[in-house]
Amino acid sequence: MLTMTRQDAILNRARTQGDVSVAVLAEEFDVSPSTIRRDLATLSREGLLRRVRGGGSSVEQDLDSFAVVARRDSADKEAIAAQAVQLVNDGDVICLDIGTTTARLARHLRGRHVTVVTSSLAVVDELRQSEAPEVILLGGVLRSTYQSLVGLLTEQAMAQLSTNTCFLSTSGISSSGQVLDTTGVEVGVKRALLAAADRCVLLADRQKLPGVGVLSVCALDQIDVLVTNRGADPTTLSLVRDAGVEVIEA
Repeated sequence: MLTMTRQDAILNRARTQGDVSVAVLAEEFDVSPSTIRRDLATLSREGLLRRVRGGGSSVEQDLDSFAVVARRDSADKEAIAAQAVQLVNDGDVICLDIGTTTARLARHLRGRHVTVVTSSLAVVDELRQSEAPEVILLGGVLRSTYQSLVGLLTEQAMAQLSTNTCFLSTSGISSSGQVLDTTGVEVGVKRALLAAADRCVLLADRQKLPGVGVLSVCALDQIDVLVTNRGADPTTLSLVRDAGVEVIEA
């Protein structure tokens, strides 16, 4: 197998499984462990993987649970959610990404006459006691630590739908203008949300400007609006605006 083809396969494995072992990959591709480590090092240098734990033994997954992440920078996330809900009109069909800020946005949608498409169980928890909005839950593989459904089933279900706006979460915006995520299994879902929406609103608290991630979700030119906090890094904000993205500071 060609080097680039093998590296693409490694990235796909990280995206679908979230964890890849050097020993398993070496056996699967019939190459030495050192070859796999070189592949992982190359992918890391290119910014496609955040880091490799233990000198290349596995691609690191998120260590914190949803509940822990939800408590982090909660005031900033709440301010973003309160601002972002103003971008929603009655009758809209919107998709809410996996994430703690999108879950807060869902809370602000209670009683609103909109349709919400999501693979986030946290979003469903926020909305299930409300008569409105209508909620469409995408199927997939349960990622219990982050209260979400992920994988090819999720992506394929999203591909059947069309929405007015997707509200996308992120682990950060890189200095090269890429929207990043820390968890490979979520990237395909995010890209499916992007593809199905007429408009994309990125929700990123100021600590994520700039930020880090395992994989690039998209370039900034695929984002229409960024909602962040006052006091975010001015250099990153200039990069965002230069890409033609509207910036709203909460």
